[in-house]
Amino acid sequence: MLLSTHTAWAEDGGGDLNPEEMTLGRVMENIRRGETSMTTCASGYFITKSGRHTMARELFERCAADGWSGAMTWMSQLDDNGLGGPLDPKRAAEWDRQAAEAGDPVGMFNFGLDLMRGRGVAYDPARGRALVDDAARAGLPVARRLQGADYDLDEVTPDADNWKYMPQS
Repeated sequence: MLLSTHTAWAEDGGGDLNPEEMTLGRVMENIRRGETSMTTCASGYFITKSGRHTMARELFERCAADGWSGAMTWMSQLDDNGLGGPLDPKRAAEWDRQAAEAGDPVGMFNFGLDLMRGRGVAYDPARGRALVDDAARAGLPVARRLQGADYDLDEVTPDADNWKYMPQS
């Protein structure tokens, strides 16, 4: 009798007897239900690194909306590189600003770089250096490295990205 009652319950939509766990399907199901957590939001790293940028964008947007500042910095990375959507430096800088204002050291550093380059925002190197200094005080090693290089942006810019940071005419 127990088996038939349990089976009827599952067939009537009362539950899933063997739900997916630890799969991308489950992660995205959680996101679509509006359920975010540290582990769900961190899954976006694997998703984007595996080339599923549209899926990563969906996940990071939901997580960012719920205040996960790491998701904001990943949204910036997607927008800054045109992954899963158009290349959009202004939107990327806006994500960095939001992460910085949320107290995220990576957001502070990235928004500082945006300001120092004038990429997606008005050029303001003094304000940018101040944000890099804030990130360094928060313990971010790359921010300390940039300070040690007297704020020479080539210290933290891969050669392959130089085209992105050329002055716009």
